[in-house]
Amino acid sequence: MNLSILYRGPLASCNYDCPYCPFAKRHDPPELLRADRAALARFTDWVEATDDVRLSVLFTPWGEGLTRSWYRDAMVRLSHLAHVDRVAIQTNLAARPDWLVEADPATVALWTTYHPGQVTRERFLARCERLRELGVRFSVGVVGLPEHLAEARALRAALPDEVYLWVNAADGHRYDAEQEATWTALDPLFGYSVRPHLSLDRPCHAGETAVSVNGDGTVRRCHFVAAPIGNLYDGSWRAALMPRACPNAVCDCHIGYVHLKPLGLRQVFAGGVLERIPAGWPERHR
Repeated sequence: MNLSILYRGPLASCNYDCPYCPFAKRHDPPELLRADRAALARFTDWVEATDDVRLSVLFTPWGEGLTRSWYRDAMVRLSHLAHVDRVAIQTNLAARPDWLVEADPATVALWTTYHPGQVTRERFLARCERLRELGVRFSVGVVGLPEHLAEARALRAALPDEVYLWVNAADGHRYDAEQEATWTALDPLFGYSVRPHLSLDRPCHAGETAVSVNGDGTVRRCHFVAAPIGNLYDGSWRAALMPRACPNAVCDCHIGYVHLKPLGLRQVFAGGVLERIPAGWPERHR
């Protein structure tokens, strides 16, 4: 069995104050941070013990996880487990990446996002260069807002060709043909993000070979379908895994629609689904 898990604990704090994010500069009280740390430790123990399944893990915290030592420690630990194919996290790369020297570079990966106005391009690029020195797989992304275009172009020009730069369509922003072409020049796969995908009754890997897990172990087919299908810690998740059709009208987030079977994005991102790196990048996508 191969299973991808998108894990999201109680953490909801972030050190950035991006105007397009509801969790900007949010501070978690000490008791919530303790609960998040305990939940992650329990999850990490479960992953280590569940060695009859080949697992891949993507941490998708509402806030920034890598500024917390327990996320760094969990990623290092999981990266060395023989039955874990990939452990990745979504991050703003604010934390120094030197801790990754302890991780297995064949298993660990980062999904990084550049937020203009929160960090200088030079500082962000220096972090990217350090990841390259450490041999860690990573993608880089930006939110496709008009005010980010110049920075996105400069970032793409400064990054090596082998680093994939993805662009997320901004929530609530409509792109005309010219604007879509402009962003597609930076990210040839931007077309998947620019409009929602019809998903109702369409087959999806979510709930079959990919699931969402929250801090108490509740298992859902994905982050965008509220109905639980089991719990990680009582074993009920095993019988719950089966082919499923999506109950939602549309899917407009990459971590959701990448699993929609009709889109075929599992093949487009083969070997890099969790860290958002296309297969054969950049040769196949020029």
